[in-house]
Amino acid sequence: MEIAERAQALAVKIRKHKAAIETEEATKNAFVMPFISGVLGYDVFNPDEVIPEFTADVGTKRGEKIDYAIVHNGQVQVLVEAKKVNDPLKLEHASQLFRYFSVTNARIAVLTNGEVYQFYTDLDAPNRMDAKPFLVLDFSDIDPTLLPELAKLSKEAFDLDSVISAAGELKYIGQIKRALAAEFREPSEGWVRYFTTKVYDGSFTQKVREQFTTLVDKAGHQFVNEQVNDRLKNALGGPDTFVAVPSAPPEPAAAVEVETPADVVTTEDELEGFRIVRAIVCAAVGSDRVVARDTKTYFGVLLDDNNRRPIARLWFNRSRKYLGVFDENKVETRVAIDRVEDIYQHADALRATVARYTGSTTGLPQPTAAAQRVAVD
Repeated sequence: MEIAERAQALAVKIRKHKAAIETEEATKNAFVMPFISGVLGYDVFNPDEVIPEFTADVGTKRGEKIDYAIVHNGQVQVLVEAKKVNDPLKLEHASQLFRYFSVTNARIAVLTNGEVYQFYTDLDAPNRMDAKPFLVLDFSDIDPTLLPELAKLSKEAFDLDSVISAAGELKYIGQIKRALAAEFREPSEGWVRYFTTKVYDGSFTQKVREQFTTLVDKAGHQFVNEQVNDRLKNALGGPDTFVAVPSAPPEPAAAVEVETPADVVTTEDELEGFRIVRAIVCAAVGSDRVVARDTKTYFGVLLDDNNRRPIARLWFNRSRKYLGVFDENKVETRVAIDRVEDIYQHADALRATVARYTGSTTGLPQPTAAAQRVAVD
């Protein structure tokens, strides 16, 4: 099993059980130890690989403990400090990590609440743990681009030098991506001011700020949607190809409205996949009846915004993409796809599903077979 599959398995477990976890000790047993063993591949019951309650006296500090020390080739390489799930991760609550980092051979320190894992090293000053992580892995929304770096800390592929060499780039790319995501969710005054001064010659007054806050937000979302559309057009045959997408309001930003929980991030691939599914089935139903609903585990496409009328599911929060299609019994079949555009290969199955919901099923094909079938909740 690849690290992406192992990580996804732990993510499912966390989502299922975290509401019942009320203590730090329960968090370690339920989530942190499975991360060390199931994802990274170390034997948590072998003290030659994992040392619980690791102690290393530091100056006048005696008997302080780190929750786990991960050992590779006989040397302590990774220190892990755990907090209770759902607790915010703050470095002032992990002073032991700072102290132990300077007196052990460990070059990696991990602060976690069982769901979010923050990885630190000493980029800013040798043998002194940085104040900001170089990698943040959130199991509620796994970023697949981070998993190859995580794999370098696993028992089977441990490569500390490679992790350290990539840490600087990872640190700043991660921070930039999180900053961009925050600006797209709610543009800051600095972000609005920057773009306003690019296009507006007047003074940046309160009235101008309020006006351009809306414009910058709208322009940003339109730009992202246009990039998705361009990729779709190129995939179908080049920039001059006519794309049969359903009619939409004049402003592209309003073309895709996704019901999304506050802690779920909708990706460009998911939006592109939704547009493709909607384009495929819009000949049978109005485009306004095809609704997107994103969740932590999959991106759903529904008819009439009804959970009992699923058209497709986009399982894109993993290293391998899967398209979920449904048969006459509403049983889901997950089909592996290499690219988002491969959804077009399953157009008949998607049209058949919609036709069954609308009462016209004669002569329509059934969904393609696949290895995994999952009943709809």
